[in-house]
Amino acid sequence: MRYTQEINFHFTLYFNSFNFVSFMTYRYFLKIAYDGSHFCGWQMQPNALTVQQKLQETMQLFCNLHGDTLGCGRTDTGVHAKEFFLHFDCESAIENHDEFIYKLNRVLPESIAVYELYKVGQEAHCRFDALSRTYEYHIQQAKNPFIKNAWYNSATLNLKAMVEGCQLLMQYEDFTSFSKSNTQVFTNNCAIFEAYWEQKEDLLVFTIKANRFLRNMVRAIVGSLIDLGKEKYNLEHFKTIIESKNRSNAGVSVPAQGLYLSQVSYPEYYFDHQEKLFKQD
Repeated sequence: MRYTQEINFHFTLYFNSFNFVSFMTYRYFLKIAYDGSHFCGWQMQPNALTVQQKLQETMQLFCNLHGDTLGCGRTDTGVHAKEFFLHFDCESAIENHDEFIYKLNRVLPESIAVYELYKVGQEAHCRFDALSRTYEYHIQQAKNPFIKNAWYNSATLNLKAMVEGCQLLMQYEDFTSFSKSNTQVFTNNCAIFEAYWEQKEDLLVFTIKANRFLRNMVRAIVGSLIDLGKEKYNLEHFKTIIESKNRSNAGVSVPAQGLYLSQVSYPEYYFDHQEKLFKQD
């Protein structure tokens, strides 16, 4: 009986060690950009073409993916990304990073570009390790056939009032008034680090940087600031909208085609630190 137990014990140790080796994976970050015009957002979903689906199908041609990719966030249908990070696990190491990027770019459509590949530790997480994200919203104020992916709106706007609205936003943390309902998030509090408007010839660009964003938050804020710029209400009323914590009091959400995820920030020297983990490889 004791002999049988010892045999079973050693077999279990051998089997577990075999499983560990078999399922040992290598984690990578991939930096990409995409034009979201013809995609139903980033995340895979049934019966819809998404950026994640197209990218993942292409990646499987050149590496042994272990599970699905995971993005640093979720962009909605029609939203673009100038900078987007995802992480993924491979069952074998990617030896030549430049070649891997080259192959992906050769096969992917023009609407998706791959820029960088980073080898990282197993604990690295592209979503949870990000410190902040920056979004831009582009408004085309005069018809121009060479400006793409912007919302055409020729309304006369009081830009000074809209700038003051940005300054007011940064005094608050709870942005329930600009969030989609029933999103099941733990909190509607966000820390806004920057919010400003820039006039670039016929293009008006809104930039906002925060530690996190709520669903539909940027588009709802822009819609409300546009109403402020149209002088539908004054700054004091905009303040009551924020403090009401009621989405129905805020402006309409502006169209998706003008929205860009423009930057995702990680801790200083984040990728340098990750690279040091493999110095002895």
